[in-house]
Amino acid sequence: MNFDFSEDQKLVQKTARDYLAEHSPLGVCRRVLEGKELYDATLWKGVAEMGWLGAAIPEEYGGAGLGHLELVLIAEEIGRALAPIPFSSSVYLASEALLLAGSEDQKKKHLPRLASGELIATLALAEGAGDPDLASLETRLEGGRLSGRKLPVVDGDVAGAALVLARDGKGHSLVWVDLGGSGVSRSSLDSLDPSRSQAEIVFAGAPAEVVGKSGEGARLVERLLDRAAVLMAFEQLGGAQRALEITREYAMGRYAFGRPIASFQGLKHRFAELYCAIELARSNAYYGAWALSHGNDELSLAACGARISACKAFELAGEEMIQIHGGVGYTWEYDCHLFYRRSKLLSLALGSPSDWREKLVCRLEARDAA
Repeated sequence: MNFDFSEDQKLVQKTARDYLAEHSPLGVCRRVLEGKELYDATLWKGVAEMGWLGAAIPEEYGGAGLGHLELVLIAEEIGRALAPIPFSSSVYLASEALLLAGSEDQKKKHLPRLASGELIATLALAEGAGDPDLASLETRLEGGRLSGRKLPVVDGDVAGAALVLARDGKGHSLVWVDLGGSGVSRSSLDSLDPSRSQAEIVFAGAPAEVVGKSGEGARLVERLLDRAAVLMAFEQLGGAQRALEITREYAMGRYAFGRPIASFQGLKHRFAELYCAIELARSNAYYGAWALSHGNDELSLAACGARISACKAFELAGEEMIQIHGGVGYTWEYDCHLFYRRSKLLSLALGSPSDWREKLVCRLEARDAA
C-alpha cells in the first residue's frame, strides 16, 4: 500500500507554498494580530482565485473538483504560513458539512459562494468554556427560529453564515443561519491569537434551516469533526514543521562558547524529540487522509490519532521555539509567539486533545465489543 502523494498532488503543494511565501510571509500574520483587521481580505481573495476554497467541492457546485488529498496538502501550507484567514472555518467545517449532509438545494445555493470566497461560514458549537456538552446545550430551534448564545465561535465576527448545533423536538439538529439576517447579534472576543478572530453570537428568533435530518445533528457533528480533525492536523503539521525549521536555523547561527548552540547535546536531544513528535503526527495525518479520501470506516479512529498527535507536535514546537530562542524568544519582535499562539488556538478549535483521547478510548472499546 502506497501512502505517498502523487507528483501532481505534490505540485499542488509546491504551488501553494510558493504562493504563500510571496503573499503571506509571517509579517502578514503579525500585521493582522497587531492591527484592526479581523483577517487579511487580500489574501482571502487570492486563495479563492487559486481555487483552494473549493478544492474538495465538485465542479458542479462551483468547486475545483480535486479532492481531499489535494486539500490536506493545501492545509499544510496554510498552517506553515500561519495564514490569517478563516480557511479552516469555511473549508473544513462549513463546506464539509454541506458536502456531508446538505440537500441538493442547499449545496447549489451555498457551495458556489463558499468556493468563490464570496461567503465565509463557520461552525458554532460551544456555549462557554470547556468542551461542548450536549447535555447542557441551551440553544433551541422552535418553529424554524433559533434562540440561544454561542461562544467562542472562531471567525464568528467575519462569517456571513454559521452552522449551529441546537436542541429541537427530536433531539439535536444542525442548522444553517444567515448571520446578516434578523435576530442575530454578535461581538468580538479577546483571544490568545488575535490573528484568528473569535466572537460571541446571540440568536433571538433568527430564521434557521436544518442541514441533514432533524434530530440527527449530534451524529452529524461527530462525523463532521472527524473530517475536520484530519484536515486541521495537516495545518498543525505545517505550523510545527516551520517552527522547527526556524528554530534550527536560529540555533545553527547562534554561538556560545565559540560554537553553535545547536551542537550542544542538550539541544540535540530536544530537537530529536520534536522531530519525532512531528514525524509521528505526519504518519497519523497521512493515515487519516487516506481514510478520509476513501470514505473508509477507519476514519473515526484515524481522526483521533491524527488530532491527538498533531496537537502535541504543534504545541511542543511552539514551546520549544520559545525556549531554544532563549531570552529573545519571549519578545514581541521575534516570531516565536505567533507559532505558540496559533498552536494553542488550533488545539482547542475542535475540542481539546483530552476530549479526543476520551473519544479514541470509547471508540476502541466499542470496536472491541463489536
